[in-house]
Amino acid sequence: MATSTILTAATTLGRRNVLATSGMVLVMVFVAFALFAPWIAPQSPFAIDLPSRLQPPSAAHWFGTDELGRDILSRIVYGARISMLVGSSVVAGSLLLGLVFGSIAGYYGRFADRFFNIVVMNAFLSFPGILLAIAFVAFLGPGIFNLILALCIGGWVGYARLVRGQVLAVKEKEFVEAARALGASDWRIVTRHILPNIIQPVIVQAAIGMAGAVLAEATMSFLGLGVPPPTASWGSMLNDARLHLFDAPHMVFFPAAAVMLAVLSFNFIGDALRDYMDPRSRIAAGL
Repeated sequence: MATSTILTAATTLGRRNVLATSGMVLVMVFVAFALFAPWIAPQSPFAIDLPSRLQPPSAAHWFGTDELGRDILSRIVYGARISMLVGSSVVAGSLLLGLVFGSIAGYYGRFADRFFNIVVMNAFLSFPGILLAIAFVAFLGPGIFNLILALCIGGWVGYARLVRGQVLAVKEKEFVEAARALGASDWRIVTRHILPNIIQPVIVQAAIGMAGAVLAEATMSFLGLGVPPPTASWGSMLNDARLHLFDAPHMVFFPAAAVMLAVLSFNFIGDALRDYMDPRSRIAAGL
């Protein structure tokens, strides 16, 4: 049901919303970069060629070269792997934690709601998520697994708050009361009756969350807390380009453009999904 809803929404959005179409095309491009990087990249992203360092864009190097003579286009293509992997993993992990804790707090209420909502969630919300991620990675050391885990720890609260609110609104509906009267277990009620009816706003939040996860990964890599070199990452490329902002501006422009386009594409898709899944917005837009 959820898969068919997403496909229907994507098809309709592609026909009616230019920004959503652009976002989906860009996402498909970045996913293709991530999956087929060895075949798409014109050169090895690790090949050092010091005589060709800091070259501007040319026929040999479409996006120019960095301070070690590495091809920037190839590194951007390979950097999409890190961004898409970290972004999707962070959203999946945060969404899973948010569904579990939000469902428990919203369904059982009382002590469970007070504990998870007032104590746990507020404790996490009292610190900016990026600071929690920085502290976690600084303690455990850089690495893709530690980075994903740190961003999940800082990002699950938003999903939990959303799920809790939706569960509170749905659990008193007649069909839930009917399932409870028929002797359905709490697990069955939550998984078969409540979650399918609250999945739409969660999907919208996940789409927008992908943009935040990609930006957070770039931020962490820029600070030197992402994947270690020589692995190509858009954030680490921007960090390397700081010292060459004026003599080689192409080193800053192309990685920054990749981050910007990735974030914009997911935001376009999330906004369009929100408009499509909201009946009032859909009527106003004529969808």
